[in-house]
Amino acid sequence: MKAAILVSGSGTNLQSFIDQVADKRLDLEIVLVFSSRKDAYGLTRASSAGIQTACIEHGDYEDRELFDRAVAAKLDESEPELIILAGFMRILSPWFVRRYAGRILNIHPALLPRYPGLNTHVRVLEAGDEQHGSTVHFVTEELDGGPGILAGRIAVKPGETADELQARVLAVEHQIYPQAAQLFADGRMRLKDGKAYMDGELLGDPVVVDYS
Repeated sequence: MKAAILVSGSGTNLQSFIDQVADKRLDLEIVLVFSSRKDAYGLTRASSAGIQTACIEHGDYEDRELFDRAVAAKLDESEPELIILAGFMRILSPWFVRRYAGRILNIHPALLPRYPGLNTHVRVLEAGDEQHGSTVHFVTEELDGGPGILAGRIAVKPGETADELQARVLAVEHQIYPQAAQLFADGRMRLKDGKAYMDGELLGDPVVVDYS
């Protein structure tokens, strides 16, 4: 399956995809890595792996939808069947989400639906939660509100900092994100009527992998 990966920063999740494709653990063809920032290190990672890259900076466009239309035009040149957001720091317009409905995946550093938005690791520690993790979900027009596919869960260690917790969650992301993409590529995971289905059955909650 052809996949385009969208980044805005260092691209550590992108690297996990590149590595697993190279090791033949992931049956995807990464046809394009796109960035909204020309200084994103993710572009360097992609170029080093021989993957086509493209960059369009949002500041050149008057509004979000005009930017998204330019992004879509660039993506469509590579004909991706799956779009993977890997640290893409732009809120997608409804137009873009509808255009690629059911074909966009994102990962969020929390056990959704808990803690949508930013600063999840600090919020988890402040709340005194015993568990934390990350969730791969389909992208819908609701921010961080699309149905979950796969979640990786860890136990919060007493006394750890937000940075330490973030590092452990990121390591989980590197495992579950390619796994979720493989489920989609295999035709096992689909979005229908705003809900996730696995092997044709409604998935009420994301599949949880416990790394505790």
